[in-house]
Parts: sequence; structure tokens; C-alpha cells
Amino acid sequence: MNYLAHLFLSGPDEQTMVGNFIGDYVKGNTWNKFPENIKKGILMHRWIDSFTDAHPNFREAKSLFRSEFGLYSGIVIDLLYDHYLAKNWNDYSDLTLRAFAKHSHAVLLQNFLHLPVRVQSFLPFLIQHKRLESYASVEGILQTLKIMSNYSSLPAKSNYVLQTIQTNNDFFEVNFREFMIDLLKYATEIKRVFFSSSFGCRKKKFLKKKKKKILREKKKYI
Repeated sequence: MNYLAHLFLSGPDEQTMVGNFIGDYVKGNTWNKFPENIKKGILMHRWIDSFTDAHPNFREAKSLFRSEFGLYSGIVIDLLYDHYLAKNWNDYSDLTLRAFAKHSHAVLLQNFLHLPVRVQSFLPFLIQHKRLESYASVEGILQTLKIMSNYSSLPAKSNYVLQTIQTNNDFFEVNFREFMIDLLKYATEIKRVFFSSSFGCRKKKFLKKKKKKILREKKKYI
């Protein structure tokens, strides 16, 4: 999942939103230096990523891009899932996408000093260009991929992504919706555990068992 999904799945707590947003930029045990609920957001980000990587729908979707993107195929699906979330936003939220994006921007700006330096550097660009809202269009996703390929080793093959989406749009739509049902269940469990009391080893084990249960139930139907 990419920025939009991580922010959305965080729930109403603003510091959890911040932690979930910056999760990819906080390595190892450095999460311990952040305020309590930002720490929970960072851990939530990691649990969501782990669940996503193990889900059969995500793996199936990746297979359509593996020949051209190899190990980077997961990044493409992360962005595509944000696209289908934004495209179908009204099915998941009572807020409009614009209202949610503006709220997210405000939360991140209010917590600017807690953001890693790298995030501080790109946040103004993300806000100025309405990147979260842009995910609702295929063009917005392609533009993001082009930017990423300019600053990383991600293959510059946005035309291939466009052709694959156009050819397999119905598949991606169903794939995402099925995946989202399971992810929402898991995210609800994460928040319930995180905010019930202090988070410890016993609760980590509980979440691992919950993840396995949801994935095991999914495999019964495929």
C-alpha cells in the first residue's frame, strides 16, 4: 500500500496517521525515539506491509508486472491499490477524497518537526501537486511512477503499466476490492490491539495469529 492507504487505515488519531505515513523512512529501532502514537503508526505501517506482501491477491497482481519490473513489481501494485482506493473512495469513506487529503496535509504540517528529513523535503511538493487526490486517475499514477523512476532504480516503463491497466482493469478492480475486505479487517484488529493498552510481545503474537487466520480463510476460496 502507498501513502493514501496508509493514511486512511490509520483511523482518526492524528499522530498514528503521521507514523503510518513516515513508516518507510524510519529504519530499525529508530522508531523508539518518536512520541507514543507516532510509534504505533510506524509499527502499524510495518504490519500492514507484511500483511499485504503475504496476501494472495497482492502476489497475483504482482505477477502481471514481474517480467518488466522484477523486484519492483510490488511498488507498482502499491500505487495501483492507491489508485483503486482513490477511484472508489466513496465506497470506503464518508469524507470526500479532497476533504481527507486536506485533513491529512494539515496533520502532517502540524507534525512537521517529527517528520524524517527526507519526508520534510518532499511533503511540500506532495501537497502542492495534490498527489493524494491525483491517485484517482490513471494519469496521476503514471506521473508518480515517472517521478519515482527519475529518482530511483525503478524501471521507466509507465507505458507498459498503462497498457496492463487498460487490458486488465476489471481484474485489478476485483482483485483490489477482495484484498481491501481482508485488509480492513486486519487494520481494525491492529488498532484495537494498539490502543487497548501498552503494546508488547504477547500482542505481537496475537496479530501474527490474526494475520495467518485471515490469509488462511482467503486461501479456502482460491
